[in-house]
Amino acid sequence: MRRVLYASLRAFSALDHWLRERLTPAGWLALGAAAAAAAAGIDLNQTLTAQAFAFLAALLAAAFVASLTFRARCAMRRELPRYATAGERFAYRVTLTNRGTAAIAGATLAECFRDPRPSYADWRQAREPGEERRNWFDRNAGYFRWRWLIEKRLPRLEDESALPVLAPGASHSLRLGFTPRRRGRIELAGLRIARTDPLGLVRGLARHDLEAQVVALPKRYRLPALALPGRRKFQPGGVSLAASVGDSEEFLALRDYRPGDPLQRLHWKSFARMGKPIVKEFQDEYYERHALALDTGRAAGEDAAFEDAVSVAASYAFTLDTQECLLDLLFVGGERAGDAAVRAYTAGRGQLRAEHMLEVLAAVRPSAPADFTVLAHAVLARRASLASVIVVLLAWDEPRRAFVAAARRAGLEVRALLVCDPAAAPRPPEAGLTVLHPGEIEPGLATLR
Repeated sequence: MRRVLYASLRAFSALDHWLRERLTPAGWLALGAAAAAAAAGIDLNQTLTAQAFAFLAALLAAAFVASLTFRARCAMRRELPRYATAGERFAYRVTLTNRGTAAIAGATLAECFRDPRPSYADWRQAREPGEERRNWFDRNAGYFRWRWLIEKRLPRLEDESALPVLAPGASHSLRLGFTPRRRGRIELAGLRIARTDPLGLVRGLARHDLEAQVVALPKRYRLPALALPGRRKFQPGGVSLAASVGDSEEFLALRDYRPGDPLQRLHWKSFARMGKPIVKEFQDEYYERHALALDTGRAAGEDAAFEDAVSVAASYAFTLDTQECLLDLLFVGGERAGDAAVRAYTAGRGQLRAEHMLEVLAAVRPSAPADFTVLAHAVLARRASLASVIVVLLAWDEPRRAFVAAARRAGLEVRALLVCDPAAAPRPPEAGLTVLHPGEIEPGLATLR
């Protein structure tokens, strides 16, 4: 039964997409009138509505046949930035050249995206925010979940851009744009030129395949002036260990061998040239290192609280000045359910840049709430090299409370932020915990000191 429902939803979505692409507002009016006439004109001997249906159906058929004659042979090129931002308009330039033998007049240009219909597994496993409040039929039919999955994958499109008359060989540049509804990868399939038939009911389409992709970064909030507490600590292995595993230090100079120097530090080229042992000398590194821990444990999936928690983490990753310090981003993530691996990324001092950290956060997915203990152990294992911890939480239960307390006992400066609905906020308020509510994140962040 589930498979039948899924196939029906796919077929209905394909038909709806085809009609929305082809029909003009006048065409929708004609189609609606034809459907009403068909419903009312079942008895051909007693009503004239059947004749109205036949007339409207013939009109739509003629318009559709006329739309098939539209051809547009064009060469197209996008000037596409790599990043967009969720909730903000994304604009780019498109240049097209008429390669045909006839002029193109009265046409419009629009962007096409990859098929957003989810797979059967995605449709079955996903949960629409607030789905538990729907009635039994809506929960089991899954229509609203289907529509939510499609809408979150498709950006909010602008009106189609009108093209001037393009003579054969002529070129024209214009700006297209859309607004990403959420963070993540947006896949562009190509561009579409449309022109309405002489009756004004159906549009003829000419598609041009031009694949590309854009990463929609998480929404970011304005933060007050930040001065992270903490102190400079010795970093075993120096900056080179910030993103790798090993036992190297920051190279300083070459010097003569001294008894007790490890043989692996011998500089063999200088040894051969000088005729005496020469070793490489390294300096110890002292600098501040901070951790940004994002709690991804959310049974409700990618609801408003989860998205706002990711946005808060993105705001810190983007705002913090990492020229003289390191920032470790840690969260639990995996390619499939049940994979509780901790992902760690480091920015600053020649490591990742802020936009790379945002790109990582654009792909974050929820994990099981119990997986927070894995994240807590990973952060505490780094306590010897950390100066402070910023932790963005989605719940305030005993494991999360114990983690914050353990980090503070270890001598770390902890800034804990809880993103939750007002009903889930701890009562009474916990000391040292900043509570932020979905939809009111920026005013809450403005109170930070």
